[in-house]
Amino acid sequence: MAWTWPWLRASGNGGARAELKTATPSGFIALHAQGEARWTRRDYATLAREGFMRNPIVHRSVRLIAGAASAVPWLLYEGADEIVEHPLLDLVERPNPRQAGATFLETLYGHLLLSGNAYLELVEANEGTRELHLLRPDRVTVVADQAGWPVALDHRESAGRRRVTLSDGEGGGALHLTLFHPLDDHYGFPPLEAALMSLDTHNAAGRWNKALLDNSARPSGALVYAPKEGGHLPEDQYERLKSELEDGYSGATRAGRPLLLEGGLDWKAMALSPKDMDFVEAKHSASRDIALAFGVPPMLLGIPGDNTYANYQEANRAFYRLTVLPLVARIAREMSAWLGPAFGEGLRLWYDADQIEGLSAERDALWARVGAAEFLTDDEKREAVGYRPNDAA
Repeated sequence: MAWTWPWLRASGNGGARAELKTATPSGFIALHAQGEARWTRRDYATLAREGFMRNPIVHRSVRLIAGAASAVPWLLYEGADEIVEHPLLDLVERPNPRQAGATFLETLYGHLLLSGNAYLELVEANEGTRELHLLRPDRVTVVADQAGWPVALDHRESAGRRRVTLSDGEGGGALHLTLFHPLDDHYGFPPLEAALMSLDTHNAAGRWNKALLDNSARPSGALVYAPKEGGHLPEDQYERLKSELEDGYSGATRAGRPLLLEGGLDWKAMALSPKDMDFVEAKHSASRDIALAFGVPPMLLGIPGDNTYANYQEANRAFYRLTVLPLVARIAREMSAWLGPAFGEGLRLWYDADQIEGLSAERDALWARVGAAEFLTDDEKREAVGYRPNDAA
C-alpha cells in the first residue's frame, strides 16, 4: 500500500511532495448558529455571590424569611405539659459561645434558602456540656453506604478533612436538613435555583442600566463623515477622532458635554425604541418571579405593579402563614427528633405563635370569637386558644 503525505520532501520522509491547490477561489460559506444564553452556575458559592450578595431582591427575600423565622420564640413540651426551664431550651437559646439562638437560626435558615441544605453538628464540650455548630454547605459532602443510605458527612476545612457521623436516632452526631428535591436522594433543592433565569435577567438588566449611565446616560450615536467631494477619513484621523470621543465625551461625569465637530462630520443620535425600554418591565417581572420562588409577597419587597393583596397587613399575614411558620414547624420537628433522645424521652420543641407580632390581628380575632361563645365554659375556651384548663394549671 502506498501513502501520499501532503508535506514537503525532506530528508528522512521518503521523498513526499507538497500538495498543491490549483482550483480558483469561488467564494465561501459562513455557518451561523443561534447563540445560547449563559446562565449562572448552580453551586452554593455562585448562588450566594450572584444572588444574596449582588441582587437586592434575593438579599431582601432571604433576610426577610430568615429574620422573621429566627425571631419566632420556641417552646418545649414533655407530652402535653410545657417545660419552662430545661437544658435543651438553654442549648437552643445559646447554641455555642460565638452565636446566640437567633443568630444561629438565622444562619441555618439562610443556608436552607440558598443551598437547599443545612448541616448541624452536636459537639460534646467540657464538663458534659453540649454545643451546636453549623457547617457551611459548600464544604460538606454526604457519604453513603453500599446500599445508598447516607451515614456520615465529610467536612472540608483549612486543616484538612474530617468525617462526622449522622445521627442514628439516639442523639448526637450531625443532622442534615434538606428542602424537597425531586431528582436527588441526598441533597436538597434551593428555591433560588428555580428562579435562576429570573435572577440572571434581573442582574443583566441592572448591568445594562449601569452601562447606559456610564455612557452619558443615553444610548450611543453615530458620527457620520460625509464630505462634499467624497472620500473617507485617513487612518490616523480616524484613530484620533475615536480616542477623543472615548476620552472626552463618554462616561457619567461627562454627560451633556457639547461635541465640537469639524467640517464634514455630523452626529446622529440613536434613540431608545419602546422595545429597548421594556427592560424596566422585564426587571420587575423577574423580581416578582424571584419573590414567588421564595414565597415572599412582592408588596413586602417594594415591587410595583402587584395588587394581589388588598393591603400590607394582609400580605404580612400571608407571609407568616404560608412561608415562615411552615418552615419553622419543619425545623422544630427535625430538631425534636434529633435532640430529644439526647436530653430525655418525650421532649418536643415547638414555636409560640402567640408571641408573633405579625399575627396579632388573627390572635385578637380568635380571642374575640371564643370569648363571645357563651355555650363554652371558661376551661373549654382556654383549651380552644391553646391554654390548659384552670383545674390543670
